[in-house]
Amino acid sequence: MRVKITLAYVGTNYAGWQRQSNAPTVQGAVEAAAAVIADQPVTVYGAGRTDAGVHARGQVAHFDTSRDWPAEEWQRALNALMPADVRVVDAAPADPLFHARHGARGKTYSYQLDTEAVASPFLAPYAWHVGSGLDEAALSAATEALLGRLDQRAFATQPEPGERTERPLQSATIERDGSVVRITIRGRSFLRFAVRGMVGTIVEVARGRRTVASVRAAAESGDRTLAGATAPPHGLCLCRVHYQEPE
Repeated sequence: MRVKITLAYVGTNYAGWQRQSNAPTVQGAVEAAAAVIADQPVTVYGAGRTDAGVHARGQVAHFDTSRDWPAEEWQRALNALMPADVRVVDAAPADPLFHARHGARGKTYSYQLDTEAVASPFLAPYAWHVGSGLDEAALSAATEALLGRLDQRAFATQPEPGERTERPLQSATIERDGSVVRITIRGRSFLRFAVRGMVGTIVEVARGRRTVASVRAAAESGDRTLAGATAPPHGLCLCRVHYQEPE
């Protein structure tokens, strides 16, 4: 049977999602627990790779097993064996043709900024401390400038040869919750580090270090030298993987 699971995890102690031989990863933690339960190696396929230090509330994955358990039993057993910072928040039987990565039609990420004058120790693992004094109107305008034609090379690491780089966003919004400013970005797919590159760039606009027009110029050109620095990983969270096109 094929099992679909939704995972939440704190990425602080992990070298990202993808299995590595010399470092702890989220995929590795899930596969290790699943192998104990199944009494044989289990390959877990994720909807996408999160980088070292990046969190998730809605990572989706699937695996195949000959153990015919109800999905809720898989959820209970996996959570009993995995570290406390990785949880299966939902499990369900899946169609044999379902694929967590190939079937995805979009992803929503959020990035949190701590705007207190003094960094909150309670927010420190989950938000980038940028301090007070951000121009939120400029931040909002810079976020809107990301919409439209978007060559993600301007904000990402070097793509693989032949990798498609024209990847427009489906939405980008800003909201404030107390001292936290949350940037939410949805797109069909993203190059590596692209969301963090976008955040780093628009924060520079909010600090008065670049113009809104420079964001649009970078987005249209795909020139990494025209964009800003990459924001740190700990503010980023994969919120949801979408399996239907946006309405």
